[in-house]
Amino acid sequence: MTAGNWQSAGMALCMRHKGNVERHAWKTSGSRQAGKPRVSRAVATLFGISVILTGCSGGVLDPQGPIGAGNAKILLNSLAIMLVIVIPTLVALLFFAWKYRATNSQARYDPEFVYSGRIELIVWGIPTLTILFLGGLIYYGSQHLDPRTPIASDKPQLNVQVVALDWKWLFIYPDQQVATVNNLVIPTGVPIHFTLTSASVMNAFFVPQLGSMIYVMNGMRTDLHLQADHVGTYYGQSAHFSGDGFSNMHFLVHAVPAQEYSAFLSGLKARTGVLNADVYRKLAQQGSDVSESAFGHAQDGLFDAIVRQALPPGPGPAKNQSGGEPAIRPKAAPSPTGSASPAPQEKEGANDAR
Repeated sequence: MTAGNWQSAGMALCMRHKGNVERHAWKTSGSRQAGKPRVSRAVATLFGISVILTGCSGGVLDPQGPIGAGNAKILLNSLAIMLVIVIPTLVALLFFAWKYRATNSQARYDPEFVYSGRIELIVWGIPTLTILFLGGLIYYGSQHLDPRTPIASDKPQLNVQVVALDWKWLFIYPDQQVATVNNLVIPTGVPIHFTLTSASVMNAFFVPQLGSMIYVMNGMRTDLHLQADHVGTYYGQSAHFSGDGFSNMHFLVHAVPAQEYSAFLSGLKARTGVLNADVYRKLAQQGSDVSESAFGHAQDGLFDAIVRQALPPGPGPAKNQSGGEPAIRPKAAPSPTGSASPAPQEKEGANDAR
């Protein structure tokens, strides 16, 4: 197994068991230490939280490209600005609680106090400044990190077309006329121009370490520019619930050196698989836990046909069943009388009659 495969396996295992680590941390700090001193339980809780925060890398605070670094900078700057209010407020709370405690006979008591200009200035001035600073960060982010804005570079950008299927990701390299499923390989240091759409329901494309999350819809085209500055394997995911297979709708982004990327393309073009309209219709059928696959040739104009809906949207759950109820969860609860709820049309008719 190569180093990249080890990293991919470790990343998937880390994301899969993150919830287990969190539950174990709270159990350790709670039920299993109920008889221990409070200080020990607090230390155990802090240790558990530290494991959660540091045990898994690959989040938005571990950026690997210019867009991801810009997003992380905005998050940290926003946190610092808000802490300017939070920390003094907590300190003042403890100070006033101690100074004006019931047993302190020397504390000044002024029941006639009504107004203080200095207090009003502090109470209203600091939040106003905070809002102005946060507004400045938002303006900077919306302009400098606009997903549609190309990344400045002396290297030509790579075009990748992305289609969100149920429940898998299709990546088409239009200039090279090849395609992959649930596996994206890009060269490091090269701006990537993603053109995205959805084959059925609304979805969201997100690679946390590379940057901005972007929504995609059927019949619409979205643009996104990202770049990976370092060699590595990065976790990508669907960030919008889209049905039963949503939890398995993730992929890996392999950022490799230019020579390795050229070798990847050469190997891809040597494959016999062809992605055309007929193959796409089969691929658009609902299915989760789909393994990585590749096509040595992708039909020209396929992505545009999906956007224009010349290729119809993916079938819904009911069309994928041989019969019976659609594969949708959770199921609708039966009415208390045991009879099914009236259809929407019947309800409308009843309302009109009233």
